[in-house]
Amino acid sequence: MKKFSQSPLDQSFIQNPYPAYEIARNLGDVVWWEDYNMSAAVSYRAVRMILSNRNLGVQALTPRQCPKHLTEWQANESGSMLAVEPPRHKRLRGLVLRAFTAKTVASTADDIRATCHHLIDKFPSKPFDFLNYFARPLPVQIITTLLGVPTEKCDDLLRWSNAMVAMYQSKRSYEIELAANKATIDFTEFLESYIVHRRKNPRTDLLSDLIAAEEAGQTLTGAELISTCILLLNAGHEATVHTLGNALNTLLPTCHRSITSELIEEVLRYDPPLHVFTRFAYEDIDCFGFKIEKGQEVACVLASANRDPEFLENPNKFDPLRKPVQHQSFGAGIHFCVGAPLARLEITLGLETLFERLPNLKIASPASYGNTYHFHGLKSLMLEC
Repeated sequence: MKKFSQSPLDQSFIQNPYPAYEIARNLGDVVWWEDYNMSAAVSYRAVRMILSNRNLGVQALTPRQCPKHLTEWQANESGSMLAVEPPRHKRLRGLVLRAFTAKTVASTADDIRATCHHLIDKFPSKPFDFLNYFARPLPVQIITTLLGVPTEKCDDLLRWSNAMVAMYQSKRSYEIELAANKATIDFTEFLESYIVHRRKNPRTDLLSDLIAAEEAGQTLTGAELISTCILLLNAGHEATVHTLGNALNTLLPTCHRSITSELIEEVLRYDPPLHVFTRFAYEDIDCFGFKIEKGQEVACVLASANRDPEFLENPNKFDPLRKPVQHQSFGAGIHFCVGAPLARLEITLGLETLFERLPNLKIASPASYGNTYHFHGLKSLMLEC
């Protein structure tokens, strides 16, 4: 296995990681990423195999010791659907899927459009940050409505979520860890009190469904109920914010204004919001001639897989007419993103509404990406109408 060296904190890499991914792919399907001290799958076939192979999963064979200042964050994390394996994962995912059926997702379309129009109505006449005025509020308002949490709590939810999700950034520091743990405490306290209220006042939403499932004798614990709600609120908006910003930053300098399913899939493939997932080997794994030993953690570089020339032609070209391909932006296997249909709908209707309402929308000043790797999103996107 050949060595690959690339600091995830290097600014040139943050602004454009794709040349580095190409260097890594030229070394092999799997490389040893020295800066992370772990194997990294960088080709499409390697990423796809690892994410789909049940001999690799999300739980470390030897649990890592949790520092005291992260006790609450780790407790919530360990109960998350993203951090457990079957049969527990199957049970939790089955409950959540009730909110993401094709019918349920389609029923949110009117709310999404109305929210888009409401946000656009508030755009100022002078240059404004698209992320603050549209990309951030849209998905958090939709996921809170779907879950059944008061939309007036959106600002708090966004603040807590941002603090918790920052734990997955390469620049993670002690201060970031303290903020994440405090946010987990505040988030949990709010949900605990709100769930008490909702037990007495059930409605037609996912939170009521989850509460009812617990009360109906299914083995959903109180901690699992809290962690599932936090996961849905966090994951239900973070990636969509980045995708909307990245998409508009790509589309506005071009003449492409017709929003099709092909364009949406190309946006997701070309500049995805999340670049790395990790998995642990439960057995020794042969990955196209590269050995991943039992217990080792391996990084799956989704964005590198999406640009693999063995996967598709001209991968570095943004082509909105490209026939949709099975990109890895939502992952693969049993942990494939449960909210993918909702994300696609939000991105589609968000871009459609923007271009219908504001045909002269343009970038006011060049945008740059934030220092948030593994996430890949803009710091801001200044626009003018």
